[in-house]
Amino acid sequence: MKIKFYAHASFRLEGDGLALITDPFNCELSKFDPINEPADIVLMSSDTDDFHSDPSHILGNPEVVNTLAIPQGGQDVKGIHVDSFPATESLTFDYQTEYGRDPDANALYRFKIGGLTFLHMGDIGTAVPDGHLDALKGTVDVILALTGDHATIPLPDLDRAIEIIGPKAVIPMHYFSEKGVLAIEPVESFLARVPEDTVTRVGGSELELTPEMLPDSGAPRVFVFEQSR
Repeated sequence: MKIKFYAHASFRLEGDGLALITDPFNCELSKFDPINEPADIVLMSSDTDDFHSDPSHILGNPEVVNTLAIPQGGQDVKGIHVDSFPATESLTFDYQTEYGRDPDANALYRFKIGGLTFLHMGDIGTAVPDGHLDALKGTVDVILALTGDHATIPLPDLDRAIEIIGPKAVIPMHYFSEKGVLAIEPVESFLARVPEDTVTRVGGSELELTPEMLPDSGAPRVFVFEQSR
């Protein structure tokens, strides 16, 4: 299957004859360039967070799903089963002062495409609840992981989630970009916490990922993409 990193928490995943895009950003607010590519499915961790829920610049006529609204047991979207795990933004960050609002609810969401099961971490701002960790343990091949720390899951809590869930690969997202507007941690802050020999720098924004590229045991392989938007 093919993976392309746009920016922030937005990826394009192609497999099983489908193109799926995650958490599209608002271009005006984020300062990232429009996606301007077609998709069959758009999955969003909520429909209220401008940095994660603006499909207006995705071409075609995709089915857009707010995963926070997915019922218990999951939902089939064009043949792909998606289930979600409700979460909230950071409870310590002062959203009222900074943005004039309360923390938003959002969701982590799990789906399988191209023979691999992914977990997108949405915009969770706290430790992943133990009940979610129990449900996710041993069921995920690749975590699309929030690694910017500030206003999202703290890095020590991310370490624990990765250890318990046990993915074969981790793809960092939602980290500092010189093009963006958020004062969050660079990806190097997360990479300093993992064994150096597990890190693969893709050297671009796209990768064809196969199950054979993932380790059978031990620490997960970390694939670091360059943003394309």
